[in-house]
Amino acid sequence: MLTGTRNLLWKLVAAIALTLGIIGLFLPVVPTVPFILLAAWASSKGWPQMEQYLLAHEYCGPHIRNWREHGSVSRRAKYLAAVTISSSIFILWWMPLQLWLQISLTIIMASVILWLWRRPDAV
Repeated sequence: MLTGTRNLLWKLVAAIALTLGIIGLFLPVVPTVPFILLAAWASSKGWPQMEQYLLAHEYCGPHIRNWREHGSVSRRAKYLAAVTISSSIFILWWMPLQLWLQISLTIIMASVILWLWRRPDAV
């Protein structure tokens, strides 16, 4: 019983992460890659068919394998993420938000960009 419940929870996490990743394809404020990586990881815990589907996927598969094997991200993905996050920072400063929130979010997003660029380039 416990194994069935655990597998159901992993499937739920994988399905939600995959859904958010797909939404991220159409909404620039939602990151796609982290959610696809999360979906692959969660599915490896309790949904092997979904994991195999993601690993065999024409577009997602190579990115997931690069991340798992080398912790690497393609240079194209780094550029795209940097442009998207920088655009979000720019928009953030045009919004009528409290200054502390603008500063905090800018620091977090800039940290993500720096962390991402410190990852090795995909092989």
